[in-house]
Amino acid sequence: MDRFYDVIVVGGGHAGCEAAAAAARCGARTLLLTHHKSTVGAMSCNPAIGGIGKGHLVREIDALDGIMGRAADRAGIHFKLLNRSKGPAVQGPRAQADRMLYKQAVQDLLAETPLLDCAEGAAGDLLCAEDGSVQGVVCEDGTTYRAGAVVLTTGTFLDGVIHIGHKSKPAGRVGEQPAVALAKRLRNLGLIMGRLKTGTPARLVKDSIDWASLAEDKGDDHPEPFSRLTQAITNPQMVCGITATNQKTHDIINKYLHLSAVYGGAISGRGPRYCPSIEDKVVRFAEKTSHQIFLEPEALPEHEGGHLIYPNGISTSLPADVQEEMIHTIPGLEHAIIAQPGYAVEYDYVDPRELTASLELKKCPNLFLAGQINGTTGYEEAGAQGLLAGVNAARRAGGQEAVSLDRGKAYIGVMVDDLTTQGVSEPYRMFTSRAEYRLTLRADNADMRLTQLGIDWGCVGKERKSVFEKDCCEIRQVSEKAEQESWVPNVLVQSGVKVALDGRRRTLLEILGYSITDDVIARLAPWYLSASERARHYVTTEARYKGYLVRQRREIKQLEAESEIRFPTGINFSDVGGLSAEMKERLERTKPENFSAAQRIPGITPSALVAILAHVRQRVAG
Repeated sequence: MDRFYDVIVVGGGHAGCEAAAAAARCGARTLLLTHHKSTVGAMSCNPAIGGIGKGHLVREIDALDGIMGRAADRAGIHFKLLNRSKGPAVQGPRAQADRMLYKQAVQDLLAETPLLDCAEGAAGDLLCAEDGSVQGVVCEDGTTYRAGAVVLTTGTFLDGVIHIGHKSKPAGRVGEQPAVALAKRLRNLGLIMGRLKTGTPARLVKDSIDWASLAEDKGDDHPEPFSRLTQAITNPQMVCGITATNQKTHDIINKYLHLSAVYGGAISGRGPRYCPSIEDKVVRFAEKTSHQIFLEPEALPEHEGGHLIYPNGISTSLPADVQEEMIHTIPGLEHAIIAQPGYAVEYDYVDPRELTASLELKKCPNLFLAGQINGTTGYEEAGAQGLLAGVNAARRAGGQEAVSLDRGKAYIGVMVDDLTTQGVSEPYRMFTSRAEYRLTLRADNADMRLTQLGIDWGCVGKERKSVFEKDCCEIRQVSEKAEQESWVPNVLVQSGVKVALDGRRRTLLEILGYSITDDVIARLAPWYLSASERARHYVTTEARYKGYLVRQRREIKQLEAESEIRFPTGINFSDVGGLSAEMKERLERTKPENFSAAQRIPGITPSALVAILAHVRQRVAG
């Protein structure tokens, strides 16, 4: 018997969980279909959330009422604000997480979400109408689910194969079967697809490590939560260890390089350049004699996995015995016991240029993709895509127009635009350097940028809306008062503010931009220090970078204006006069939705853009 939902989400990883939760928050009756309910929310690779660029994505997910930030706060055992000594644009929150606590937190948050069901099953086929639109999912056991929209978040399971040396085994991750039938079904849809790979290091037994010989890596004294809904971090905080490879390590890797799955030819898929295996590091950076390793606890000592350590920095696909020999050359790990060897996993992905900015497949209406199936790597990238796909799947099922995010609005917008206009040749990872407007897209102002938009979309709940409105009210009041209060130069100089004695009064908002200390503020405007830390941080940062922000916001308005020059649905770029065959091929392959997206297609010339605009205006006039 067929079962009916508004939205079906296939896959219980980070993309799937965010997609299902977002669709349900938008009012869609949603099904999360997964191989095993017990693994929903599992951290397949490293036990950490956030980082530079990635932490920005988590804050944006949270601003749109997603679950990743709250789960990380409930599970975090080692918090650190990276780049604290640098400017706020590149500061990134990161947290080590207890794997068990994180998975439990995700499952609890999903269970608390109205309109959301979870079922076990392996999706093997898609139900398609004669016009090609997707109308549901058929499981490998024959169970059929029908829906107005489907979101695929298959991670590394799409025809996945695990490699350890020259040994390989079909699997999405250790101990779990891959999605072979679904991979075949997608290929039959005529989609452009390819193979990518990622990897993981060996897991080490904690008590077999010589901790006394290693440097400590402590977290922040006052952990900074990811979510605005988190009142405080309550877990005990753990200390990580730091070690590094050496020439002996590299000699062993070079000696057995031919046995690596990657360098031995067993894998054809491209791996992530910015998170390379230790084999890649040794080959590509041959001049370096050492690579740093962070020894990260997988869980609190009393929890499942508390006896394991994740050696971040030595991902590998070398044979198990070679991994052991290699690891024993590393200081502190001379007697380390391997609980599980590292491995590489190769999997299918869909060229993300097959997608619209809403993450819907152009060739298959009602079918959305999110996560590693789109050529990305990382929990945070997956979760961000999942949220956007879930919102749009709910809107599609409800007959509403799709929504998207511009590059000037969010890192999510930067990522989706990069994917859908440029495609990928290796797993895509988010960095702050990918954004043109980093001062505007800070991790600390994600809620101010996006929460109202989420309220408009219908994906923000009452609790977050209430917190957001309270924050906005206080920030507005503090900003207005700081702009009204002013002093003559003599008073400012006497209070410790270095200004010219030019007779011009300066407001508190202006002098906050001078990076003054709290002692100075206490002498001039003690009321400011009594405002909440949230309000003071926001107002001070905005004041400090006011000139840059004004210029960036002007540029963002221009970007938004260009994005509003939308191309007619079904436009055939081959019909555009004055375009070379190469330009037509690039445009037809990507099929940009607006002028702004067309500008960012690699190789598109200014003359081609002029020709496109003329063609569109002619069509509109005609």
